[in-house]
Amino acid sequence: MNTRQLYLIKLGEICLKGENRAYFEKRLKTNIKKKLKPLKPTFRIQKGRFFLETNGGPQADEQVCRALETTPGLVGFSKTLKLSKDIETLKESAKILMKGVFDTELSFKVISRRSDKSFPMDSYEISCELGGVILEAYPKGKVNVKNPDVIIYVEIRDKAYMYSSASSHKGPSGLPVGVAGKGLLLLSGGIDSPVAGYRMAARGLRQDAIYFHTYPYTSDEALEKVKDLAKLISPYLNGTRLFVVPFTKAQLHINAHSNSEEHTLLMRYCMVKIANIVAKEVRAKTLVTGESLSQVASQTLESLTFTDSASDIPVLRPLIGLDKEEIINTARDIGTYETSILPYEDCCTIFSPKHPLVRPDKELMIASYKKLEIEEMLQEAADNCERFEFTYS
Repeated sequence: MNTRQLYLIKLGEICLKGENRAYFEKRLKTNIKKKLKPLKPTFRIQKGRFFLETNGGPQADEQVCRALETTPGLVGFSKTLKLSKDIETLKESAKILMKGVFDTELSFKVISRRSDKSFPMDSYEISCELGGVILEAYPKGKVNVKNPDVIIYVEIRDKAYMYSSASSHKGPSGLPVGVAGKGLLLLSGGIDSPVAGYRMAARGLRQDAIYFHTYPYTSDEALEKVKDLAKLISPYLNGTRLFVVPFTKAQLHINAHSNSEEHTLLMRYCMVKIANIVAKEVRAKTLVTGESLSQVASQTLESLTFTDSASDIPVLRPLIGLDKEEIINTARDIGTYETSILPYEDCCTIFSPKHPLVRPDKELMIASYKKLEIEEMLQEAADNCERFEFTYS
């Protein structure tokens, strides 16, 4: 017989929404249900709390945790006990909940919240009573109200709910994917762009991704690396599609018909042009890139001004003010760093000139682009994209 497991989900920014809060909550429920469909999830919302119940019991806990940890819109969640509202039940449950935790001299405290004022004990009394029971059952433990190793949480609502910080997990925070429309992520094989996609997903943006492949100058291994990155970030994006652009013909044309110091800027301008075409086809309203101000020559204000002019939809850069260490730390957190540093170079690296322009003149660069007479070639590249699907699991 299948058992049901309860999880308490804590919301963050959604709680600040006014009359349209229900829209954000509905989207979050939809995103979670999509990921956990085989477990037949059900929801109940009660005064700032989401209660999620799933089939499968403890055996499905790993699947649930992975799904919730990669779902923007929630700040945290905990496996939770639903109990009858009497103090004896709470005492026994507190001892069971702490079993195995106090194998060393850990400190703890109990935090209680009594929403049901008909319960005969107030929050302070509940905490004191349960703390005493835990100390009696586990003599190695000690109370520390300022900086405990473990916290037991008790909420008295329609039922009593109990969980511990030892079984709590963090979520990505932000807003549910889908509430902010749709974008197209320019995904390279580097560290930055997967982080950019993750950051915009946490702002509610659905995203497909696009990659520019210059085979044989960039290898099949480089393409597989990008596909792996798309797969790694797809749970945060609630699933995504990767469009692979055959860029070799355009790349060689740029190199043959422009000055070497302009190669990188013209290449990126053409990439944005193609991305703009694909974005319209998939009904994306913005482009997303992993650029950080002044990180490399193509990311100065002057360079960004030029490449932005290739698009008639906004270009979002969520990493623009971050330093490399901050970006790397996030990449490690979301599990993309080790894949990003694999030694398979993308076309931006392979075709980069020794002395690129750092502060280009926009009008002169546009004139250089027009001399390429490359529009039909870019449209052809956009038309011949190869598409790969990645699910949210």
